[in-house]
Amino acid sequence: MRSLFPVTDLTTTAAAPDPSGLLTDREWSLDELADAYAYPATGASWLRANMVSTLDGAAQHDGRSQPISCAADMRIFGTLRALADVVIAGAETVRLEGYRPARAREAFAARRTAAGQGPAPAIAVVSGSLDLDFALPLFTEPLVPTLVVTGSGAPADRIAAARKAGAEVVIAGEGTRVDPARAVRELADRGLRRQLTEGGPRLLGQFVAAGALDELCLTLSPMLTAGDAQRIAGGPGVAVPERFALASLLEEDGFLFGRYRR
Repeated sequence: MRSLFPVTDLTTTAAAPDPSGLLTDREWSLDELADAYAYPATGASWLRANMVSTLDGAAQHDGRSQPISCAADMRIFGTLRALADVVIAGAETVRLEGYRPARAREAFAARRTAAGQGPAPAIAVVSGSLDLDFALPLFTEPLVPTLVVTGSGAPADRIAAARKAGAEVVIAGEGTRVDPARAVRELADRGLRRQLTEGGPRLLGQFVAAGALDELCLTLSPMLTAGDAQRIAGGPGVAVPERFALASLLEEDGFLFGRYRR
């Protein structure tokens, strides 16, 4: 993996640039990736998204993102999780992707301890109806309690079931609707300021429409799928497109790994 466009906000580089300005073509270490993708040191909440898309805009194939991913994408996926306080996902994505609790990784243990973080990020599942299987390992076997983010009008029996399973219920909206901006604030108020959302497309679209997204980490997969797969963000459009700035761009085997900031 090599940087195509070295940028000044990266705290380390993989190697000294050659005369062309490109970095030496070799695989970055996990420490180098963690430095490259470090959260801003402001202490404020920061919501980043991590998504993958094909050349023709598909965010999934056969309902899952794994078929359009690659080994390097999964290394960045693991790094982004290891840096986060909380991973936010929509209920449908949790079901389709078979979410399990985030695991502690020895490679990032010292970094997390130094940052005052626990052994692994919490998972926060966004669901208005709380139509979730609370017997799954995501709720029964996490290193840190899983959160469910819902509205004040969520079914009382489902709220009770979530709490009985050991989940922390976060109210972030009226009725059964979750307010994306309020969800960000509620999680930050619990000390979960380094936030990462992995979608799905409907949830990411809600964050975009609410103006709550600070950063997008986008893997561009050199594949074409055609069909009618979802884009990385769905739902209602915004009145005026919001411009993001390119912060870094990496490449491996034709996959591009871009990082864009508001």
